[in-house]
Amino acid sequence: MKSMAKDKKKKGWNGFSLRPRKEMPEGLWLACPGCSQMLFRKTMEENLHVCPECNYHFRIDGPTRITQLADEGSFEELGPDLSSSDPLRFTWGQQKYQDRLRVDPTDSRAHEAMLAGKAFIKGRPVMLAAMNFSFLGGSMGMVVGEKFCRAVDRAIEEKLPLVVVSCSGGARMHEGVVALQQMAKTSAALARFDEAGGLYISLLTDPTTGGVAASFSMLGDVIIAEPGALIGFTGPRVIQQTIKIELPEGFQRSEFLLEHGFIDMIVHRKDLRREISRLIDYCEK
Repeated sequence: MKSMAKDKKKKGWNGFSLRPRKEMPEGLWLACPGCSQMLFRKTMEENLHVCPECNYHFRIDGPTRITQLADEGSFEELGPDLSSSDPLRFTWGQQKYQDRLRVDPTDSRAHEAMLAGKAFIKGRPVMLAAMNFSFLGGSMGMVVGEKFCRAVDRAIEEKLPLVVVSCSGGARMHEGVVALQQMAKTSAALARFDEAGGLYISLLTDPTTGGVAASFSMLGDVIIAEPGALIGFTGPRVIQQTIKIELPEGFQRSEFLLEHGFIDMIVHRKDLRREISRLIDYCEK
């Protein structure tokens, strides 16, 4: 019987399976930058891209932000076909700005650095704009400025509250002074909106910096921030290297800005829809 059992063993078998080991698919797990815990990606996404252990708020792209804030199926985009030109014929290294602008038309994450349109938030009609960090770091160029101003004009026309979600590395260097002009252009549009009696709710997320922080993101009637968001004109590392002074702990984070009166409230991502709708009701808009 023992010899028969030996004959049945596979040649070269050493007690372990000879079948190739299945590799773990990439992207199923990720490490949280806040607490270093390994997170199952699907669980994190179901939790609105927030770490369930430490509440670290991951960056999300524009389409995801719209999906989280707007009532299902209610978003009607303005100017989806707008695209930037290349006024400077900008090139760095061997890469041309024109090539960076050529995106896959089926990839909604790549359609410029801002999405804007009419939507409903818990049944309240609003003009909603969300910056898209997935496109050139959410940088503000001529298309961002144009979409923003169209959203403002539509909000004035239909007497709607304006909700803007900022997530940007600042003005787009590839467009030079044309990008810088958008700071004045968007600020002037908000002045018209204020004269018309509109309500502007500005939501600051990580990061909100540069020309965006120096213009429309800090001009809200109510300024909300997500927890731990980096907010400021220039990053803390550059400031510290320039002035040679040790900066306070948490400098330029949401909590620091709230303590010093630069923003009105910090709201967890899961509570944003409720708080925005409450503010609209409170202001009777």
